[in-house]
Amino acid sequence: MLGATLLAAVMNSVARHVMETVEPVQLVFFRNLFAFFFIIPMLWRVGLGPLKTERFGMHLGRAGLNVVNMMVWFTAISLAPLAEVTALGFSAPIFATILSVVFFREVVGLRRWSAIIVGFIGTMVILQPGFDTVTVGHGLTLTAAVMWAGVLLIIKSLSRTESSITIVAYMSILMTPMSLIPALFVWVWPTWTELAWLALIGVCGGAAQYLLAQAFHEADISVVMPFDFAKLVWIALIAYIAFAEVPTWTTWLGGAIIFASGVYIARREAIKNRERRAKIIPPATT
Repeated sequence: MLGATLLAAVMNSVARHVMETVEPVQLVFFRNLFAFFFIIPMLWRVGLGPLKTERFGMHLGRAGLNVVNMMVWFTAISLAPLAEVTALGFSAPIFATILSVVFFREVVGLRRWSAIIVGFIGTMVILQPGFDTVTVGHGLTLTAAVMWAGVLLIIKSLSRTESSITIVAYMSILMTPMSLIPALFVWVWPTWTELAWLALIGVCGGAAQYLLAQAFHEADISVVMPFDFAKLVWIALIAYIAFAEVPTWTTWLGGAIIFASGVYIARREAIKNRERRAKIIPPATT
């Protein structure tokens, strides 16, 4: 998970630089194209076995949602400070909990609802509504967070039956042609320098997705999620060095509040899952 956060921070920082000359829609296509090249050596080593799946429809739905999510996310990166975008992105687990209630009829207790409220308070700390600081970039970031919440729910479901290679392979195979269609409407051939940056974005994005899926496969989400806060540390350091952006104290405070809320929700979910498994499989007696 730490590796995934570092690679995601590098990807977003490079994307911020490249989008000075490359359209976000076109960037999404190249990100997916070069991420696919990252997957090829894995498939070459293990063969086509990982592509066998009985859940192609879910892979397809995840890919379509993720393409739109990427377009919105990268557009937000081009419009708002990197640290603020990253901090607001921590709200995805909060939205994931809300979506699980709406679409899967999951029962959420008072503790998790309280954590959701606390998370939204953290969002307000960053946005400071009423002080003329809310921008289109902030709105797009929250929209992307909702979409990513949906993607997380799908990844979580897929990880129960699919390997990390299968999840990432189908992501690249399906998202590359999906993202090419809108990119053609604004197509401009990139320079060799831009192509190198785009390749770095794709490789970092593909590797980060693989490590994220593997982290969910290896450990409970409650164990994995606390390390996600490192993303804000990485991005703040890179943004300061590369773009002279200094995160405000409200960004750090709001990000910490949102993150703590997300971690608590993840831990409560893990506890509920263990309780459900205990009811299904009673403990062995001697």
